[in-house]
Order: sequence, then C-alpha cells, then structure tokens
Amino acid sequence: MLRKDIRLPFMATALFGALLIAVPQAQAKPGPKTSHELHVQAQSSLDVAPDMARLNARLWERTPAVARSEADNDTQALGDARDQLESRTGDLIRALEDAGVESRDIQAGSLNVRPEIISRSQQSDDAEDQVRTQVERPVSVTIRDLERLPRILDALTAAGVDALDGVEYDLKDRDAATDKALSKALERARHKAELMADTLEVKLGDVTNVEETQPPHLHTAYHDDAR
Repeated sequence: MLRKDIRLPFMATALFGALLIAVPQAQAKPGPKTSHELHVQAQSSLDVAPDMARLNARLWERTPAVARSEADNDTQALGDARDQLESRTGDLIRALEDAGVESRDIQAGSLNVRPEIISRSQQSDDAEDQVRTQVERPVSVTIRDLERLPRILDALTAAGVDALDGVEYDLKDRDAATDKALSKALERARHKAELMADTLEVKLGDVTNVEETQPPHLHTAYHDDAR
C-alpha cells in the first residue's frame, strides 16, 4: 500500500544582484560614490504532496505463428486478433469507469501492428522463419483522486492488462508550487546578500538584477509500506 507522505521536490535557482557600496559611509571621500555589485545565487526545494497521477497500460493480442511466406495471407487471424483486442479494450474502459474514473480521463491510443519473428528452424537450409503479428493498444488513465488509486490498479489487474508501465505522480497546479519555490529561492538570496554585507560592514543597496538560472525541476519520491 502506498503511503500518503509522497513528496514532490521542486527546485528553483535565482541569481540575486545587489548594489554594494565598497566602503562604509563614514569613511567615504567627497565626490561620486563608487559602487560595486554583489552577485548571490541561491537554491530552494519545496516538498508538496501530489494530488493526481497517470497510469499507462497496454493490451495486446497475437496471431498464431506461421511460416513467413504465409504471413501475408493470414488476414483472418489478424482480423480476429484485432476484434479480440477491441473487445478487451472496451471491457477495460468499462471496468475503469466502474472504479470511478471519468470517461474524459481515459485515453485509448492508436492501434499498433507489428510482426514478430519468434523462431528459426534449423532442420534444413531452406527452412523458413516462423512469424506472428502483434496488435497492441495503449491506454492512459488520469487519476484526479489518489484515494481511488488502489481500486483502479485492481481494476486494471482484473481486466488482464498485458503491461502496466508504472504510475506517474503530478500536481494539478504546478505553477503555484513553482512560484512558491522561486519565492523561497529569492528570499534565501536576499538573506545571503544581507549576511555578506553585514559581515563586510558595508551598505547593501537596491536590487539591480534578478534571474532564474535553473527552471524548477519536478522529482517524485515516495514510500511504499510493502518494503
């Protein structure tokens, strides 16, 4: 069972430019003041619990293996495999809807058809390869309520999906988390600049330049009670 303390760290880096007076005001000579720039770089991470997920599953059917020379004429077997796949896909979609997934959150991808070489006879020099055809359809499921995740996984298993390509966790509002992480980075940059100015006993002036030097990075980390 997946615990609810899943966290998604967001990383944001900001370059803080500040105007720095090189000498204390009391010792400054008459005339124009010389200014220098103090460049400060800071990074922050924000842990936020995901509130949505995506599942990617695949269904496939295969035709019986035949000699390569006969594969092009095996249209009936290919049609049967396609019909069986479509039937299973329909059953899967109905099972997901019964598990609480809205139809708009279920996406069945394009049908993929490809031949497979499964063996080669060594009985004679002119023996043919054995081939079969696989027809495959991917299905993507968006989960907007993580409480339903175990039930949805059970529905996928009961429907007999041939492959489940994992769970991708995400946020419904990434921008809000990104903005908060960037704000924290800027606050840390200002604090570092103020600390350096106080230590050097100089006056910190106005901000002259701010840059986001690294886009926020989404990383998924979670704990599994089964471990």
